[in-house]
This record gives sequence, C-alpha cells and structure tokens, in this order.
Amino acid sequence: MTSVADSLRVGAEILQNAAVPDAIRQASSLLQFATGRDRTFIIAHPEYVLTETEDDSFRKAIARRAAREPFQHIVGHQEFYGLDFIVTPNVLIPRPETELIVERAIELLSVLPSPRFLEIGIGSGCIAVAILKHCPNASALAVDISEAAVKVARRNAEIHELYDRLQMLQSDIFESVNEETFDLIVSNPPYVPLAQYDGLQPEVRDHDPRVALTDGSTGLTIIERIIVGAPEFLQPAGRLLMEIGFGQNEHVEGVFDPATWESVSLIHDLQGIPRIVDAALA
Repeated sequence: MTSVADSLRVGAEILQNAAVPDAIRQASSLLQFATGRDRTFIIAHPEYVLTETEDDSFRKAIARRAAREPFQHIVGHQEFYGLDFIVTPNVLIPRPETELIVERAIELLSVLPSPRFLEIGIGSGCIAVAILKHCPNASALAVDISEAAVKVARRNAEIHELYDRLQMLQSDIFESVNEETFDLIVSNPPYVPLAQYDGLQPEVRDHDPRVALTDGSTGLTIIERIIVGAPEFLQPAGRLLMEIGFGQNEHVEGVFDPATWESVSLIHDLQGIPRIVDAALA
C-alpha cells in the first residue's frame, strides 16, 4: 500500500523525468484528483494510505501526464474567469490571457439595456458563458465550425444555466449567421502560423484541436475574414474584440479600413504583449 508522501515522491519523479513543468505541484494536483481530497488534506496527511482504487487512478493519471497529455484533459475541466468548464480534446483549453476579452466585453455591455453579442469560434463556451454570467441582461449567438465543439459548449451552457440566453450553431465564421446585427462581436480565432505549429508545446500541438489553433496558413487568414465581415453584423458604433498572436498587431491593425472603423486599439496581456484588438465601428 502507498501513502500520500510516497505517492507524491514517486509521481513527481516520473513527471520530472518526462520534463513536465512544475512536477511537484502537478503531482499533488493529480493526487487530489485521484483521491477526491483537497490540497489541505494532502498536505496535512502525508501518512494517509491510498485505497487500491485511488492508487490505480493516480498511477494512470501520472502516466498520462508524463506522456504530455494536458492536465485539463485528465481531470476533465478547467477554471476560467472564476467559473468551471468541461474541456475535452474537441475544444481549446481556456487560457488566462483570453480573460481579457471577457473583462473588456463586460465593461462594454454592462452599460447597455439589453445587449446582444456574437462569438465566432465558441469552443468550450468559456468566453460567452463568462460574459453572460456577469451581464444578466445580455444574450448571445455563438458559432463554431466544429460540431463537436458546439456540443461541449452546450453542456457548459447548461451547467451554468445559461442555455436560454445563449444560442449556438455550427458555422464557418459568418456563413450561417442571418441578417441580425449585434452590439459586439468577440472571437479567439486560430492564429498560430502553420510554420510555427510543429514548435508548439506537446500538450498544445498533440492534444488541442488543430482547427482551433491554426488556419493552416499564415495565422492571419481567419482574422482578416472576421475583420472584413464584421461590419455587416454590427450595430452602428458596435465593437469587435479579438485575440491575436505575438507580433501580429501591426498587420492586423492595417486590415481595418479607416473609412469603416472609428478606432482600433490594443489591450496588452500581463507580459506586455498586444493580445486583444478592440475596434469600434464608425
């Protein structure tokens, strides 16, 4: 039989040998998952002996993480903007920098009486759900080219009891969106250039859906399509919030037609990288 202390030691060693970052912390988190105990219990009870089921679950989880499967896929969920989301290999794992879109969207929509927004590429549903949870008068339409992603987003919308305010459908960008116009369009599009795809971390390259990461080209083609198509689906003075990749800001700013857009600004992430484009329609 294996104790908490022994499990942590062995698990951390396996992860360190596999070059997994933060091996000790991740071993502890996987042990919490396997035993159904919180961090406080793990720290306070190093002598606790795992049951056979707990030990088996922990060993399998460590093996999966050592193979560079993302932690979030092993445990099946990820926190985003203070909310918990189901994640599967069919959707992009929510990332902290994307919370900048949610934060700005809440600022823009909270001053409107009955705002409605469109999300291009819903994925897990984390952006739309987080916005709606903090804007009780808002509603949204969200689309994704992946039917499997839409199914995951539906599950998350139901869990957070927002299904009545969040309409979802499969669509290649604006293709299936009707003539309706919106106060805001938000998107975290696939922006990784194909030339950089093979150099991504194994957790990302081998496990996140390729269609959610790269356009198979320069990383800019879908961004350009969204910018060019957005005015048709925005109310006068409507806004576009979109995440972009490192070093893409100058090109992206140049895509906006000054005759159509009133202003284009950039929101920087915690590393000082221009991460979110905030554009206002004229």
